[in-house]
Amino acid sequence: MIYNCVSHIGKVRKNNEDCCKGEIIPTKSGDIGIFAIADGMGGHNKGEVASELAVDNIVRFLKNNLIQNEHVKINYIDDILKQAYNDVNSIIYKKSKIDEECSGMGTTLTTVIIYKDKAYIANVGDSRCYILRGNEFNKITRDHSLVEELIAQNAITEEEAKTHPRRNVITRALGTEQMIIVDIYKEDINKDDKILLATDGLTGFVDQRDIYDIICKDENIDEITDSLINKANEVSGKDNVSVILIKYN
Repeated sequence: MIYNCVSHIGKVRKNNEDCCKGEIIPTKSGDIGIFAIADGMGGHNKGEVASELAVDNIVRFLKNNLIQNEHVKINYIDDILKQAYNDVNSIIYKKSKIDEECSGMGTTLTTVIIYKDKAYIANVGDSRCYILRGNEFNKITRDHSLVEELIAQNAITEEEAKTHPRRNVITRALGTEQMIIVDIYKEDINKDDKILLATDGLTGFVDQRDIYDIICKDENIDEITDSLINKANEVSGKDNVSVILIKYN
């Protein structure tokens, strides 16, 4: 698999509260990819502290607990992901209580593990995961946001959600409570599938059809990720924007 991570401050914000990271680790039974993306918020502009803590510590935990002696404990993936998210949540929550400047900070966190033709996805918040297979482009994760709940209740449409005055309100985040619930998804993946992780600096402003058109292009991964960032800044630029694009081969 090949991948690229890109994060951009956008055209308005004074600091970048997004963070993203990826690693491909060789094991005796094949390569495993670990990828994480986060969008921090709150606490006197300490959102960047929360997102960096989330990304760095989720990758660290998974490397230390999912891979042992070059073997992947994939049969325990659900439990390990839940433990990882609770570990990260505890780190951020304690930091917010100890450091007054970090009080009230939190972050989204979406993680993808790729191993042996399967993608294991975990998320808290509204950073998303999509999978492109041939002509099918599907959103895998469900946003933990107020507008997503309103859509589910048929109170507003997806089109209305884009301009809703409370569209930035998320209903679940890491670091804001002592306990966290994480959603976990499992998807089969095929050769040449593309997996996209993105913060709402992209998905909140760029139509899904436009995202699809960009990642379908016959270009290398770096060019596609740059195009996604440029499109977000062209359409809006009001928010930080981060993407991870993985091509499975």
